[in-house]
Amino acid sequence: MLLADLDLNKTYTYADYFKWKLEERVELIRGRIFRMSPAPNRKHQQLTGDIFFAIRNFLKEDRCKVYVAPFDVRIPRRSKDDKDILTVLQPDICVICDPAKLDDRGCIGAPDLVVEVLSPGNNAKELKNKYEVYEESGVREYWVVSPQDQTLIIYTLTNGSYRASRLMVAGDIARSEALDGFSLDLTVLFEGLT
Repeated sequence: MLLADLDLNKTYTYADYFKWKLEERVELIRGRIFRMSPAPNRKHQQLTGDIFFAIRNFLKEDRCKVYVAPFDVRIPRRSKDDKDILTVLQPDICVICDPAKLDDRGCIGAPDLVVEVLSPGNNAKELKNKYEVYEESGVREYWVVSPQDQTLIIYTLTNGSYRASRLMVAGDIARSEALDGFSLDLTVLFEGLT
């Protein structure tokens, strides 16, 4: 099946998504198909790997689990039935602390922490559509990393709305509220990106 075979104006569910055998990677956001960027560039992959490694080391003995894309995060609205799920995302990195949200197909429900590393061309999707979905679904913390600008911003859920950190750069230490005690030195993170 090709993406061109699908009606991009139609609303789809996870039941549809699960049946597709597409060569392209896609996400569903509120029932609409969004193409994922082509294979991420080297800087994107380096930052994703470094952040994943740091979180994984931090969580070694913890009940929380960290996953890296491709990994489906299904956001239920009315029910957890595949036919009722309109949003399926593949965050670059996600941390789930409630084992009841994990199954063989990924995560069903809001992760505790999501990290998205921006790729050229997907910034609008990350910064608008995913932001809204993550906020509405109750993702406690959402990190947006820009390899191009070497910046990080953390959105923390407070009383149902995201509160943004200041824009952080090399020299700053990013601290997580969702993962108590986890921090990341941005000088170390961004060094070597050329």
